[in-house]
Amino acid sequence: MEHAQAPLVTTSDAALADELTRLAAAAGAVITSASTTDAVLRGWTSAPVVLVGADLAATLADLAPPRRPGVQVIAWAPAPPDTYRDALVIGAERVVELPSGAELVAELLTDLGEAGRLDGSVLGVVGGCGGAGATTLACAVGQVAAAHGPTLVVDLDPLGPGCDRVLALDDAPGVRWDSLGSASGRLSGRSLREAVPRRDGLGVLGWPATPAAALDTAAVRETLSAARRGHDTVVLDLPRAGDQVAEAAAGCALVALVVRPTVTGVAAAARWVAALPDPCRVGLVVRGHGAAPDRVAALVGVPVITAMSDQRGLAEALDLGLGPVRSRRGPLVTAARAVFAAATEGSVLA
Repeated sequence: MEHAQAPLVTTSDAALADELTRLAAAAGAVITSASTTDAVLRGWTSAPVVLVGADLAATLADLAPPRRPGVQVIAWAPAPPDTYRDALVIGAERVVELPSGAELVAELLTDLGEAGRLDGSVLGVVGGCGGAGATTLACAVGQVAAAHGPTLVVDLDPLGPGCDRVLALDDAPGVRWDSLGSASGRLSGRSLREAVPRRDGLGVLGWPATPAAALDTAAVRETLSAARRGHDTVVLDLPRAGDQVAEAAAGCALVALVVRPTVTGVAAAARWVAALPDPCRVGLVVRGHGAAPDRVAALVGVPVITAMSDQRGLAEALDLGLGPVRSRRGPLVTAARAVFAAATEGSVLA
């Protein structure tokens, strides 16, 4: 991080300065300390965030620096009564009392590490009917995407086989939906990336071994927002039905609908598409042999991304904990690449 882009900290309280330095180090942020008013004013407008010690808030209020976003006044609890008046004068967003507000400061500094990066792309995978293989394809797309940058597979289907199991991360330590499904407040993208079970560049947010309570819609929305901020690609394993399906699908650049080319498979896929408010970002992955892919597309009402045959030895590989993608060739990895390309390039559904 360049010096001009570092958070600006100004305080004459040595203990407060030490605590803010510790929080910055834990967040992986490098701070710039300003001990004089001239130094504060020089960095006031260029720093991404300014942390003002309550001990200097009155002095800064007298200087009347230009108003800007991202100013926080930091005080030891309980904050002196005049602190709130001074914070208002300098245009601070809030007064944060330590030590209770340490987590808020840490998350603020952590998110600076994601500043300047674009939100990751989101793509969804859903089965046209039960047993279509959507979870396996979602995990395979995650493995393909992870070769291009940090990727998170998010399992939104509590009754599915489990993305963590398919990726052989079910025994890995990390947070699951039982830790996040009813959480409130802002979630840091970096914190989520570092908290989930992960192997190399691929993480997974899955379900606990025992049934969990229904997910809170606001918590899911915030978790997916943090996932986009912390990853280049987010792959959603979508359930066929549920309160959050339409909203989650609407936030995807592409939804890959895995369909079996049988009478029942096509009928179920067509019903799912018809239930969506806007299916313009839905494309088909036709799995197996039967009706021709273009005929399937005409019946379902959305275009084909790719067609694939069944991959030999897949069940055995998953049972052995090897994951769905084990080589650079094969129908599954080829389909996963096609889905990833369609989501990132928009070539199929344009």
